[in-house]
Amino acid sequence: MAEGNPPEQPREKPHYHEHRKRLRARFTGDMGASMPDYELLELVLCGIIPRRDVKPIAKALLKRFGGFGDVIGADPREIARVEGMGETSAIQLKAIQQAAIRLLRHEITDGHVLSSWDAVLDYCRAAMGREKVEQFRLLFLNNRNRLIADEVQQTGTVDHTPLYPREVVRRALELGASALVMVHNHPSGDPTPSKADIAMTHAVRDALSKIDIRLHDHIIIGRKDTVSLRSDGLI
Repeated sequence: MAEGNPPEQPREKPHYHEHRKRLRARFTGDMGASMPDYELLELVLCGIIPRRDVKPIAKALLKRFGGFGDVIGADPREIARVEGMGETSAIQLKAIQQAAIRLLRHEITDGHVLSSWDAVLDYCRAAMGREKVEQFRLLFLNNRNRLIADEVQQTGTVDHTPLYPREVVRRALELGASALVMVHNHPSGDPTPSKADIAMTHAVRDALSKIDIRLHDHIIIGRKDTVSLRSDGLI
C-alpha cells in the first residue's frame, strides 16, 4: 500500500447472500419437500443466476406463468422475455423440466404398463400437458405389456394432429409390438374427446386388429385432467 493512501475497505457481501444461505438450509432439512414453489424456484435460480438477487425474478415468473411446474413447462421464448432471465437461463429451466420428465418415464420403462397406470398418466401429463400444439405419442408394448418404445408420431396445430393408421401399423410391426397405447394432448386444456378423436381411434383400432395387435387405450391429456376412451366406453 502506497504511503498516505487510506486502507482498502473489505468488500461488503450482497444483501441476498444470507437469504440464499437460509434457502439452502431449508432445502437440506427435507430435500425441499416442504418448500413452497416460490422458495424452490428462488433456490433453482440462485444456481442459474449466481450474481443477482433472484427473488424479484422468481416472483415475476410465478406471476406470469403460475406454479413451479407451470414455470418450467412454459415456452422457453416466453420465459426468456421475463425481466432478469434470457435465453441461457430459460434453457436451464427447461433442462429441469426434461429431467423431471425422464424421471417419470423411468417409472414406467421397466414395469408392467397397465399395472402402473397412474405413473403412465403422470408421465404423459408432464411430457405433453403444457404443449401449445397437438402431438400424438404412441407407447408400444410387448406381449408382457412392458414398454418397448415411446415415440411422438405426429405434431400438428393448436387443434388438429393427423394420425394415419397405416403409419401406426407399420411402426408397430417394425418394433414387434403386441399392443399399444395412443396418447394425445388438447392444448385448449379440455380433454373431452371430439367426434374426430373417436373416429380416428376406431380407425387405428380396426387397422391394428387385422394384424393381431391390441389397442389398449387412447388417452387425451388436458391442462389438469385426462380422459381414457376405454374407461369412457368409447373403444
